[in-house]
Amino acid sequence: MSDIELEREVLNALSKVEDPELKRDVVSLGMIQDLNIKDGHVSFRFVLTTPACPLANSLNEAVKKAVESISWVKSVDVKQDFAVPKAKSTGPKKPTPIEGIKNIIAVGSGKGGVGKSTVSVNLAIALAQTGAKVGLIDADIYGPDVPMLLGITNEQKRAVIEKEELAPIDVYGLKAISIGLILPDDTPVIWRGPLISQMIEQFLTKISWGEIDYMVVDLPPGTGDIQLTLVQKAPVNGAIIVSTPQDVSLLDATKALNMFLKVEVPIIGMVENMSYFICPHCGKQTNIFGTGGVEQTAKALGIDFIGRIPLEPRVREGGDTGKPIVAIEPSSQTAKEFKNIASKVASRLSIQNLSGEDK
Repeated sequence: MSDIELEREVLNALSKVEDPELKRDVVSLGMIQDLNIKDGHVSFRFVLTTPACPLANSLNEAVKKAVESISWVKSVDVKQDFAVPKAKSTGPKKPTPIEGIKNIIAVGSGKGGVGKSTVSVNLAIALAQTGAKVGLIDADIYGPDVPMLLGITNEQKRAVIEKEELAPIDVYGLKAISIGLILPDDTPVIWRGPLISQMIEQFLTKISWGEIDYMVVDLPPGTGDIQLTLVQKAPVNGAIIVSTPQDVSLLDATKALNMFLKVEVPIIGMVENMSYFICPHCGKQTNIFGTGGVEQTAKALGIDFIGRIPLEPRVREGGDTGKPIVAIEPSSQTAKEFKNIASKVASRLSIQNLSGEDK
């Protein structure tokens, strides 16, 4: 057979392998690249849509077996890679995409004190640990907690100030920016809406981020100026709503969720934080704030429920000391839950970007 016929046979075999989440075969998705055939030896790059793909190993095995099933094939060399797809334009009324930033993820809540910043930080680190290029914007101008949660030192802050320009700090494998990098910890931000909006716009468009696969934006609680500025200035690809299980949190979380829907931002899912407490002495589970309320609310609203984070002292301690649990204890059960959430977020964005369908 000619080289063209051999290549056609290999691609035909591979086209029978379907990505179960994207509901399309790997050939039409452009996942097979740099195909090379020589003397019965086949090699190619298998390019996933995200390094956080939960099905990476099974898909890799499936494409290898598909090619091995061809009678004349002697060996198969598959090199796994990834290329995060950029979000599609969502219409003429939507903000212009920001150069270099492929996906923007807003993390919001209806009220304060639900652990939204903790979720944002650990989610960003979990995505970065997969090999993705990740940015983190602390958009809570009035209460910028991200520098503390990431353990950013005074020396690092001084370096930012001395440059006389706002620039992200590299920490735990991601790039982070916050108003807290240029203000003393005890200095309040006493600004009206227009100044706040200008700062958010600067974070988004006036900073050299480089190439970013996932930009996580930690929003303040509520539905005010900062949230509106974000969706007006940037093409937000999806929002995550964080809530504790108690009714008052769920009431406010639903308001935040509805705000995103009204401005046509797809909801990636809801996360239940402080879901339960496991006593370290007796192992008994106690539902301090109730449990299951977020999952029930998500189901009633037709929204995905993407994770349940326990109330755990190590998470609080990690936040106080600038040592996020996903970075410091990556094999812990709580860190694994954050990683599971990150995988779901990345998969949802891949599906959304390749199908063009918003939920």
